[in-house]
Amino acid sequence: MTSATTATPPPANLRRIVAASLIGTTIEWYDFFLYGSAAALVFNKLFFPNSDPLVGTLLSFLTYAVGFAARPLGALVFGHYGDRLGRKKLLVLSLLLMGGATFAIGLLPTYATLGTAAPVLLTVLRLVQGFALGGEWGGAVLLVSEHGDARRRGFWASWPQTGAPAGQLLATGVLSLLTAVLSDAAFGSWGWRIPFLLSGVLVIVGLWIRLSVDESPVFKQALAQAEARKADRAAVAEKLPLVAVLRHHWRDVLVAMGARMAENISYYVITAFILVYATTSAGVSKQTALNAVLIASAVHFAAIPAWGALSDRIGRRPVYLVGAVGVGLWMFPFFSLIDTGGFGNLILAVTVGLVLHGAMYAPQAAFFSEMFATRMRYSGASIGAQFASVAAGAPAPLIATALLSDYGSSTPIALYVIAAAVLTVIAVAAAKETRHRDLADVAPPADADRTAAPAADARTR
Repeated sequence: MTSATTATPPPANLRRIVAASLIGTTIEWYDFFLYGSAAALVFNKLFFPNSDPLVGTLLSFLTYAVGFAARPLGALVFGHYGDRLGRKKLLVLSLLLMGGATFAIGLLPTYATLGTAAPVLLTVLRLVQGFALGGEWGGAVLLVSEHGDARRRGFWASWPQTGAPAGQLLATGVLSLLTAVLSDAAFGSWGWRIPFLLSGVLVIVGLWIRLSVDESPVFKQALAQAEARKADRAAVAEKLPLVAVLRHHWRDVLVAMGARMAENISYYVITAFILVYATTSAGVSKQTALNAVLIASAVHFAAIPAWGALSDRIGRRPVYLVGAVGVGLWMFPFFSLIDTGGFGNLILAVTVGLVLHGAMYAPQAAFFSEMFATRMRYSGASIGAQFASVAAGAPAPLIATALLSDYGSSTPIALYVIAAAVLTVIAVAAAKETRHRDLADVAPPADADRTAAPAADARTR
């Protein structure tokens, strides 16, 4: 009998699923990263004008971090209903919430017009963004993972991951274009609103594509089996995916959280904090820093599927470990290159950093999906990924800016990222390789591994 995961869907259908997930995640990350770039460039002046410039940047990054605080709540809510109702419905909702909040930021009055209510409203909209993104990631990668060819799952599942650099590329590109054609006064007055308002158009496109795809066949199979077992007491646990995750998968949740530390922290130091460090410490212009991130994000986009394909050949863990160790080793050269102030060195620093980050980010989608049983997969993958973001990505630019303010040196910042890399290496080294796991398994891992592992081994011999 052929399972839902071993059967390869028609290429056109699979490409449509991948495109829908990629475009959706690109829009969501565009919205999220746009805020981060704006926080580094203009929000300190527009919403916290009475503060010292560096303190204003800290406050601006604090509202940036608030978005991460809402991501675990989004993971819990979207994961719960995504495991009960399906992946597709929740992905449509996440896109609407994220796009609506971003569009509203573009219409928001600043401190000069509204006073203290302005940063409060900005924070509320940032919370909505974080809540939506907390549910987006898990659903997008699962939709592809559960549709895709099991032999190339790492490659196909890595494509929604390219939504992060694509969103960064789009957000940074729009900002770079605007700062190039507008004066600082015009950009600070009204130009910064254009990228946020553009989100409304992008959401319409994303919804049109996302509504055209089918629900995951693996989820539909698991749902049908659950309906057939309604009289069984074991079905009670399936009504509460969070409870099932904490009961059967708590080790996997901890592994996922540990694996996220270096990936998440390094990314926001390299792409968000860099806009502060390069302009204040290295004397690089705002435009130059944005252009460097723009070029590096394009390379990052291309590197992710390559790392994902490699994880199909040698496993998720080896590729992930290359990225974690590499990012840790790169931090001191990273800051040394930026300190030279040369544009070529700045591009090299950011590009190498993002390529190494891609070695963690690419296999992450398949790796986390393969850790959890079907009816608790959305909850498990989302909880593991998004709870880690509170301790990792959320405070990363804030901590890095504070360290720079206190010590006036990049050394403590480099050590901060290296410490995160050590935690990730420990977590991934402690994990089991998941490359051959069958996503059609609906039982918890303790039971599923006993029944499915021999079959998986037989397929690979």
